[in-house]
Amino acid sequence: MITAFFVFLHQLTNTMDTRFGTLLKTLRRQKGLTQEEFASALGVKRSKIGAYEENRAMPKLDLLKSIAVFFNVSIEELVNATGAETQNLPIQLKVLTTVVDTFNKELITLVPEKAAAGYLHGYSDPEYVEQLPRFTLPVPELSAERTYRAFQISGDSMFPIPSGSYILCDYVENLQSIREGKPYILVTRDEGIVYKRIWNDDNSEKFLLQSDNPVFTPYFLPKDAIIEAWRALGYLCMSLP
Repeated sequence: MITAFFVFLHQLTNTMDTRFGTLLKTLRRQKGLTQEEFASALGVKRSKIGAYEENRAMPKLDLLKSIAVFFNVSIEELVNATGAETQNLPIQLKVLTTVVDTFNKELITLVPEKAAAGYLHGYSDPEYVEQLPRFTLPVPELSAERTYRAFQISGDSMFPIPSGSYILCDYVENLQSIREGKPYILVTRDEGIVYKRIWNDDNSEKFLLQSDNPVFTPYFLPKDAIIEAWRALGYLCMSLP
């Protein structure tokens, strides 16, 4: 079974990253609600509302629908941030396709090395994503509120993680939340799928990508070349040391 939720396609300007949270906060305050009261009305934790208003996360489609109904606005108005404080600020939208089981629980989609090229074209195509392998991983470190994906890497640029390993990641909704020096899987327009440590550059429109293997030279990547970003959490390797 396939589901999808809308996320912001963050590009170039910081203002594009703040519109949904600003609008949500404005709508909540217009109703005279605290974050706790609003969260209770939606049946979610208060911390979720705080994360949405601070642009650290984006609600999935089901919750986005509930928010739209609660404020008597359309989903389009929410995701395009047409409130008084954010009007005239266009925003782009992308769809992240996920697969769920019969209990509507998200499964972890696996992108094998041989599927990497196809993923660049099919990442938003529900039929393509449904064909990819998927699995569950019932460990306490993984939250039911996050979206996870596993990517198989090749090469030795991130040695000592060996070629062929599977990198388990969670989805990054906002490029501003990327933590310097941490490893990420980036799905890019020109470089394909890369696994690197990320550093901010003095030029806010670029990231510096660095390999763990010092043989490889760091290089810059424009932020608008990033299709998806996934934070690396761990890896699975079938080669024992």
